[in-house]
Amino acid sequence: MLTKAPKGTMDILPEISYKWQYIEDEIRRICRQFGVKEVRTPVFEHTELFQRGVGDTTDVVEKEMYTFNDKGDRSITLRPEGTAGAVRSFIEHGMFNNPQPTKLCYLISCYRYEKPQAGRYREFHQFGVEYFGTQNPSADAEMISLPWTLYKRLGLTGLTVNINSIGCPVCRKEYNEKLKDYLRARYDDLCDTCKNRFDRNPMRILDCKSPICKDIVKGAPLLIDSICEECSTHFETVKKYLTSMDIPFEIDPYIVRGLDYYTKTVFEITAKNENSNGTICGGGRYDGLVEELGGGSVPACGFALGMERLLLTMQEQGIDIPDTHKLDIYVGHIGDENAMFAQKLVADLRSLGICADRDHLGRSVKAQMKYANKLGVKYSIILGDEEIAGKKVNLKNMDEGTQKEIELSAEIIAKNIVKE
Repeated sequence: MLTKAPKGTMDILPEISYKWQYIEDEIRRICRQFGVKEVRTPVFEHTELFQRGVGDTTDVVEKEMYTFNDKGDRSITLRPEGTAGAVRSFIEHGMFNNPQPTKLCYLISCYRYEKPQAGRYREFHQFGVEYFGTQNPSADAEMISLPWTLYKRLGLTGLTVNINSIGCPVCRKEYNEKLKDYLRARYDDLCDTCKNRFDRNPMRILDCKSPICKDIVKGAPLLIDSICEECSTHFETVKKYLTSMDIPFEIDPYIVRGLDYYTKTVFEITAKNENSNGTICGGGRYDGLVEELGGGSVPACGFALGMERLLLTMQEQGIDIPDTHKLDIYVGHIGDENAMFAQKLVADLRSLGICADRDHLGRSVKAQMKYANKLGVKYSIILGDEEIAGKKVNLKNMDEGTQKEIELSAEIIAKNIVKE
């Protein structure tokens, strides 16, 4: 047990971590282009934050949270998602006093106790974005365009944007009664969890994964047919903005999302693979959440996507992720007496922004070059007595097998290294 990771967790090893870094770099680049700034919140919060924010009738709160009492007998929960913590931070630090909208993003680890499966773990990683301080439909559309842009740049194909409106608390109250009227005759066939939700939050039944419940709700009235005029106008404007940005979309009246805080616009992005058409991103508007968590009446919208799911989808679609973190040059040396010179040269190259390394195991020159090949280094040099005395060295291009003689100087070597 000591040398085995807990069930539902995994190590991200060096041969894989460069893929994560590549995607994270692209995420940060896109966020800068959208004017979105990073927020870093604690990995655990007071349990009540998630009970009130995520919703006490959701699967996350009812079944999946890692909750414990700390030494002060306070109930603490490892974050199961990122929005609640971002909202708490927005309120606590008075970001509502800043010019609006406030655009925040995060790259975080999250924790849910659920059955591990492909692309889903008990410790997983999320990229999320939250917009605070605007109820304009343009924010909803931009929120959808951000992950769409990310996926396109990463080379994903077969993408579909599915959108819906789940209305505001006013029109949802009316819809809940219609839904309960429909479900009442089928109540005995519902699973125990959905029976518990029938009076507390009947809309959660639409999101149940039980095959029996999924079959029952197929004939249920559609929420989008019950939204008020304001919500309908909002939704129509979102669609116009998406069309103006050339983002294709489909209306899916069955999207309700799995968390209680959503209002009006909800959306999911799916990616079609050979054997599946899985959801790789989801989000929407949540105009009442800031107030629910103790802040003022601040409209907001956001989304989150799972990094593991994204990496799996890219793998399934055969998208190659380049390793941009390889060494530029390997400095080999002959004999221990030249090791000091090699060490100094490597240090000088690094100070010039060159990724360089040398042998630390006393290998032969042949073994050093074999190791350099395994590292995928583009250039190499070998330092012997003759090179050091003559202040000349052969710079070898490991990919092409060519070499040229240049001055043995960190500055000259750096100038001759062509970065990818």
